Amino acid sequence: MGSRFVRIGGVPHHVVVEGSGPVCVLSAGLALCWFDWDPVVPLLAPHRTVVRFDRPGHGLSGPARTAPTARGEAHRIAALLDALGMGGERATVVGHSLAGFHAEAFARLYPARTAALVLADASAEEAARMPGARAAALRTAAARATGAVLAAAGVPAALGPYARRALVRLSRAGYAPDPARPEAVRRCYRGRRALDGALLENAHYRAVAAGLLALRARHPLPGALPVTVLAAPDSPDGTDRWTARQRALAAALDARLALVPDAGHLIMLDRPGAVAGAVLHPPGR
Repeated sequence: MGSRFVRIGGVPHHVVVEGSGPVCVLSAGLALCWFDWDPVVPLLAPHRTVVRFDRPGHGLSGPARTAPTARGEAHRIAALLDALGMGGERATVVGHSLAGFHAEAFARLYPARTAALVLADASAEEAARMPGARAAALRTAAARATGAVLAAAGVPAALGPYARRALVRLSRAGYAPDPARPEAVRRCYRGRRALDGALLENAHYRAVAAGLLALRARHPLPGALPVTVLAAPDSPDGTDRWTARQRALAAALDARLALVPDAGHLIMLDRPGAVAGAVLHPPGR
């Protein structure tokens, strides 16, 4: 099917579909794009129908109209699959970083449509609290105002691609360079849309985390659902605080924990085989 756009909630979403077989959805973290999964796709496409998409304000998708919520992002994944004619199929959902919240929310709200869940160095917030309506509105307004000021100053056009390259290096093992094609980076990061999308998701990060905690209390995961937590340890022996939080996440979800050495936070760039392996060989129940 290749690259296409589908409209969800009035926003055009950029989607790339490749391969054949059971469906696998890949969702990247804050301010990332569909092409950040490029190293993983060739390993999955011979065995899976791989669906990659850009959330609003990310990649080639349209700007976000509303602030993200855990429920809203789960419904987005479901609506995306429906639009692609895959609503009747069970999907393995892979969420990286912030998108781990979204993937888990999908599995909780759509258990009959979830074949497996993979959390790739996913965000973990054990005690997030939902802000009040006024505080949430202020955060949205502040994010949009900041984007407007920075865009008026020409910051996205001048620094957007360079900021992307720098953040990728800081998030990879050994500060490896960004493998993304320069023309794709320029296309996605030189405009205001990407800045606004990142600011909005960052502003509501803890609210989305709190929403997921509420879903955990009301919507248990199916007992037979295979769940894998992939973690890139911050220390060689895995005794660091980040790894401890990933262990706690795996325990809370009754998941298999797989530590992935020689990987930074962008685990799909550093160790694509680990991500593909978690999809192709889920844990037994």
